[in-house]
Amino acid sequence: MSEQNKGKIGSIGWADLTIENANQLRDFYREVVGWSETSVEMGGYSDFCMSEPLTGNPVAGICHARGLNAELPPVWLIYIIVADLDVSIAKCVELGGEVIAAPRVMGSQGRYCVMRDPAGAGAALFEQASSQDA
Repeated sequence: MSEQNKGKIGSIGWADLTIENANQLRDFYREVVGWSETSVEMGGYSDFCMSEPLTGNPVAGICHARGLNAELPPVWLIYIIVADLDVSIAKCVELGGEVIAAPRVMGSQGRYCVMRDPAGAGAALFEQASSQDA
């Protein structure tokens, strides 16, 4: 998650783009917007954490559509920070949304799921790990 939004419930803390050829899009965004990348080992291949050119702050991920991400659509997926992932999932379903990728752990950072709202738009819901969890 980006440091600027860490802890801000309701804010967009991150964005990922999941596509077949992450290497090509990594190069595209490097040239078009000046992002630099850090490889993120995924077990046999690498995804990429993209960083701002002036600050070096991480701002987005560019990921291969493999493994757990194989079924994600090729769109920029935003991660919205929520206070309690389970409560937000229940409210999503109650209000006509659906969970399209079940909750997963994101290392020591927290948990997330991918949902589709009643209009069909996708987003990830992200619950940050508490300091007690870390």
